[in-house]
Amino acid sequence: MNQNVTDAQIISLLHRGMSNTGIAQQIHCCKARVARIRRRLGIPNVPAQPLTLEQKWAARTRSVDGGHLEWTGGRQSTSGTPVMRYGDKLHTAAAIAFRIRTGREPQGYAYAECGFNHCVAPAHVDDEPARAKTRAALRYLTGLGERPAKCGQGHDQAVEGRYTPNGRSYCEACKRERRSEELAQRTRELTR
Repeated sequence: MNQNVTDAQIISLLHRGMSNTGIAQQIHCCKARVARIRRRLGIPNVPAQPLTLEQKWAARTRSVDGGHLEWTGGRQSTSGTPVMRYGDKLHTAAAIAFRIRTGREPQGYAYAECGFNHCVAPAHVDDEPARAKTRAALRYLTGLGERPAKCGQGHDQAVEGRYTPNGRSYCEACKRERRSEELAQRTRELTR
């Protein structure tokens, strides 16, 4: 903190309509000191002008060639997923983009499959049901036909069936079982 800041400097900035935080940051003084001077002079606090969720989201995007939107805000530390805190809640940027386009909350994960890493362009972002519909249509258009009713292990594909981005079908239950078996195998190898 800068101890050489005078009350007159703070008062001048208060009269210019700056917030306590803005003054403290600008002249490197204690925010509590600014607040005490504000109260002593009877100058009301600067009214908060919060952005809407969508405005805050838009302020953290940048247009990129191809109609993509690049996220310039924060990211989840391990996955790199674009995220933004609004109020007391953490949102993914893709989920906000999906709500902007559709007016509803996404079902499952929302993300873009346009080829631009972590694109948050609303037109490029889909939720799980929309991706499944697009992938099923791609499967049909590429001549793969309808997904079988049951997988080779007998799992109901209306419940467990999924599609890869190229329209190929797979069974989520079989995938879970394989992962579980692989984890059990690794655990056995480590405990030998």
